Amino acid sequence: MVVAQVILKTKRLILRSPRLSDTDDITEGIGNFEVCKNMSGVPYPYKKKDAKEWLNKVIKKSKMKVRESYVFMIELKKEKKVIGCLDLNKINLTDLTCQTGSWINLKYHQKGYITEAKIAVNEFAFNKLKMRKMETTVFRINKASNATQKSVGYRYEGCKIKSVVSKSTGKIYDVNMYGLLKEDWKKRLPKLRAHLEKKIKKLSINKLSAN
Repeated sequence: MVVAQVILKTKRLILRSPRLSDTDDITEGIGNFEVCKNMSGVPYPYKKKDAKEWLNKVIKKSKMKVRESYVFMIELKKEKKVIGCLDLNKINLTDLTCQTGSWINLKYHQKGYITEAKIAVNEFAFNKLKMRKMETTVFRINKASNATQKSVGYRYEGCKIKSVVSKSTGKIYDVNMYGLLKEDWKKRLPKLRAHLEKKIKKLSINKLSAN
């Protein structure tokens, strides 16, 4: 099953298709070296023209009758600001597998946003697209992203040694491979939702205390 246009809504986020008006937010988020250094095909400095080029490409792909990918902009409801992106790509309707990747603006790290987005997109992949397995890759040196994959329920499946060149640094990196089976996701989901709710409450209390 392939769905044309998709909008997913969570407690704090709207996950939607990219728009050209997202250019500034994307440039800000990926333009931070600490973000782009962990993305293989992204140059540094990352400029508006790079964001526009990428946006035009994915918007064009989103209009295709047969979808092989979905790109979800992570929009923060309160600020109406794009703070990251999460995609599903290489959708294989025979094997029922797909790959996924994500990034988030450094200013919004450690607030549970990427977990919140992953819950919504993973549910879409497994329940709507009927995927049986999701796969992702992460630079071995990226400790935060490796920890995120494990916390969501992905299993480590191996490492490709000196596999990818980072365009922003010019360095060659080892890449860790992870896989998430549908049955493992269903087992993990209740605990993940409870953990996220707890985190959101804690952030809210801290914010009130600060005011």
